[in-house]
Amino acid sequence: MTTAPPATQAPVTDAHALTGKRRIAFASYVDENYLPGFLTLLRSLALSNPGVCEDFVVLYDDLRPGSIAQIRALHPRIVLKRVGDTHYDSYKKGDQDNYLVRKAYFILDVFRIREYDTIITLDTDMVVLGDLSELLELREGLAAVPQFFYGQHKLNSGLLVIQREYLSDAFCARLDKCGRSGDYELDKHDQGILNAVLDGDFVRLDPRYNFVKRRLSGDLPVPDDTAILHFTGRHKPWQGGEAGYTQAEDRWREFELPDAEFQAAYLEKQGGLHHELVVHFGTPHVKRTGDVEAARKVAAAHIANGDYQDAVDLLSGVRIPLDEAWPHEVLGHALMSVSRYEEAKARLLLATAAPNRAATAYARLAQMAWVHGDNTEALRYATAGITVDPTHRPSRLWAQRAAAVPSQERGSAEDQLAHVAFYMDRQGNAGDKLLPETVRLAFGPDTTSRRWHSVHAHRLFDEAALERVNARRGLVIGGGGLFIPDTMPNGNSAWQWNVPDALLNRIDVPIAVFAVGFNAFDGQSYRANRFRESLLQLVDRSAFFGLRNHGSIEKVRAMLPARLHDKVRFQPCPTTVMRQLVDGWQDPAQRENTILINAAYDRAGLRFGHDYGYFLAQMAQAVRDLGQLAEVHCVAHSLDDEKIAFDLRREHGVSMPVIPMYDFENDQIRELYARTKLVIGMRGHAGMIPFGVGTPIISLISHPKMAYFLRDIERPEWGVSVHDRHLAARLFERARDLLADHAKTVADVHGRQQELWKVTEANAADLRVILGS
Repeated sequence: MTTAPPATQAPVTDAHALTGKRRIAFASYVDENYLPGFLTLLRSLALSNPGVCEDFVVLYDDLRPGSIAQIRALHPRIVLKRVGDTHYDSYKKGDQDNYLVRKAYFILDVFRIREYDTIITLDTDMVVLGDLSELLELREGLAAVPQFFYGQHKLNSGLLVIQREYLSDAFCARLDKCGRSGDYELDKHDQGILNAVLDGDFVRLDPRYNFVKRRLSGDLPVPDDTAILHFTGRHKPWQGGEAGYTQAEDRWREFELPDAEFQAAYLEKQGGLHHELVVHFGTPHVKRTGDVEAARKVAAAHIANGDYQDAVDLLSGVRIPLDEAWPHEVLGHALMSVSRYEEAKARLLLATAAPNRAATAYARLAQMAWVHGDNTEALRYATAGITVDPTHRPSRLWAQRAAAVPSQERGSAEDQLAHVAFYMDRQGNAGDKLLPETVRLAFGPDTTSRRWHSVHAHRLFDEAALERVNARRGLVIGGGGLFIPDTMPNGNSAWQWNVPDALLNRIDVPIAVFAVGFNAFDGQSYRANRFRESLLQLVDRSAFFGLRNHGSIEKVRAMLPARLHDKVRFQPCPTTVMRQLVDGWQDPAQRENTILINAAYDRAGLRFGHDYGYFLAQMAQAVRDLGQLAEVHCVAHSLDDEKIAFDLRREHGVSMPVIPMYDFENDQIRELYARTKLVIGMRGHAGMIPFGVGTPIISLISHPKMAYFLRDIERPEWGVSVHDRHLAARLFERARDLLADHAKTVADVHGRQQELWKVTEANAADLRVILGS
């Protein structure tokens, strides 16, 4: 088994530390006097950037409970930080009662926050009028708008974009030293201290991000491209305003709305709404109004977040007219996701009456019929969906599944093992296509139905399925990331195998969970107790419970009582030891001079956050640089993986051939990865499969499981975060180093693989006893 990670490394289950995904927050200092301005700021942020929902840190010292409740009503991710007089008290003893001085020193407390990689400060006398994407995408330095009246070498601190290197003890020490010395402008303490410390060394932002009111003197209109309007000066809009700025104050008053009007205004926004904001503002709106369309939007947001029962509860609480197809469809989707299938069917049949929703409704009806094992009914519904919309891909997928002829079982039941797995469709994910066969290879060379009885994880495990499993010698569950809540949601287990507890507990043959992974993304969680309860019963009932990396082991053990911890053991994914499993395997005598690149786009928001544009630009440079070492090709495990090739050509003029691995048979997948010199992959099996056939890898880390695997083989340096500030350079340097002595690198891969094979062999000895093979 592999050595535990050194104590100096980040905990193996710290998803952020493993993926490097940037944590971003807004921050403001708020007191009772400026509370009206802050509430308006929050409304303006949501209405001007409806797809943005990051933490908002509120620094305060005297807010009343009622004021805090008002703030929380306007943002779902408020982080309260109470601050005292420690820092500013040591600077100017006589100024504690001066609001501007207090605010200045509290703003400097932002630099003492350590939980985030990027913090954007906003003054409470600002309103957001435009898109802030450029600020969210900034990754280096301390950025601000230069002061309008005092020269370009000084900043206006109302808007700061602060990166990790400034959120440090060292920078705070410089601020404190300057503050104690008094060597700064007395009238603007925060600006004075920052300007004195930075001495002009900051990233210049366009004035539209901190457009000061004074530039509009004489009642000038606010420029159309203004992103943030700053009401500097003593007279604030909520205090009555100031003569000569009517048009500016009118823009501020656009956002001075009662909560009910604000919630309605947000829900009326079109496209790109953030699911957390939809839920936060939409839930009270629906409760107050019973608005069906708003309820549909909120329920859809719950579904997007994996909160299926919340979607059911919300939509069940409003009266949906019979002819309102879309809400019926969304409710049907939510009901089927919690396994209330008959109710879901009724809702989806109602949704088929509307031409614009019929294809989706029919596809969901086909899916439910397939889940219940009724291929005839599934094909009928899928065909109806194609009839309504011949281009509807889900309907075509379910038609293909339903029309597929099941393979004839050639072995007798007593000679077979039952195998629960996700059996991938044609043109499905290449890694998942290869997995079931590879799991079977770990138990012997015969992977056919002579020895194996297939049980698709996504089909309802019913009485008939139970009878078939209990007639076999044992049950193997794996491989792949079956512990994920949203690939094919169900209410029976809340993970991919759709098994009710009562039937799981009636399986009377030995159960072996083999190389399953805990696949939650950074930012994704299992919210329902249903998963924990199902997991506990599965571990309790299993004779062998092996997870494919130590990160998954730690995650699962944390959900189990201590008595079950020792049952959870390490079993590497069998794809990582492919050379040992394939009968007659021969390493290639010669390799093609190619580097294969894979990128993944499922759950792109969780993978990239605000950094996709940066990632793409870095990959464009990397492809150019890597071309000096070998030919660079894109290898697509699924259709969506081709997006990187399209985007690179469109955005950066960089082209590379695309290899459609989703069309490959299993032997072709293994052969292609064995022939290349290096694979740079984002999907888990774009790392594990090439590694398993002896090919060097570099992982593009956007999911913790990639780092879990590299830690298990004690080669964390073979991974680079998609958020890395120097992604292109690191990829080139590591590729160059791995290719410099390719034979030595391949030997290292073989050595690392041998350690995983030892674990697999030891587990195989136990499994032979358990399963009687």
